Amino acid sequence: MKSSFAEQLREHQGIIYQVVRLYAYTAENRQDLFQEIVLQLWQAFPRFRQESRLSTWIYRIALNTAISGLRKEKREVLVFMPDLGAFDRPENNEGAEQESQLRQLYAAIRELNEVDKALVMLYLEDKSYEEMEEILGLSQGSLRVRVKRIKDRLRQLTKKEA
Repeated sequence: MKSSFAEQLREHQGIIYQVVRLYAYTAENRQDLFQEIVLQLWQAFPRFRQESRLSTWIYRIALNTAISGLRKEKREVLVFMPDLGAFDRPENNEGAEQESQLRQLYAAIRELNEVDKALVMLYLEDKSYEEMEEILGLSQGSLRVRVKRIKDRLRQLTKKEA
C-alpha cells in the first residue's frame, strides 16, 4: 500500500463515523468507540493484504469492533437520530409527515439486533450484496433473506407506532 495509514484513515473516516453514530449514543461513547476502531485498524493495517477494497476492510473491522464491544460491555445501544431541525422544512403537511415517518423508522431500527442494524446501514449505503458478504461474512443468500425479513419487521414496527 503506497499511502500511509493516516492518509487512508483521513480518506475513509466517514465510514468510521457512520458506524460510531449507529452503535454509540452519547458523545463520550462515540469518542471511545471511534478511538477503539482506529486502534483496531492501526493494529491490523500491516496485515491488510488488499484482497478486498480498503473501504470494505474498514467497514468489516469497524463493525466487528462495535459489535464485539457491545457484547462485552452490554451497554445500551441507540441508533443515531439526526437533528431534523437542521434541515429546511417545507411549509406543507407533507414535510411534517415525512419527518414523522423518518422518526418512526429510526425508532424501529433501534429495535433490531446489532448485525441487522449493520445490514440496514450497508443497505442504505447502496452496498451490493457482494460487498455486504465481504464486510459481514454472511452469504449473499443469507443476506437477501435477512434484508427481506428486516424490511418486513420494520414495516410491522412502523405500523405499530403509526
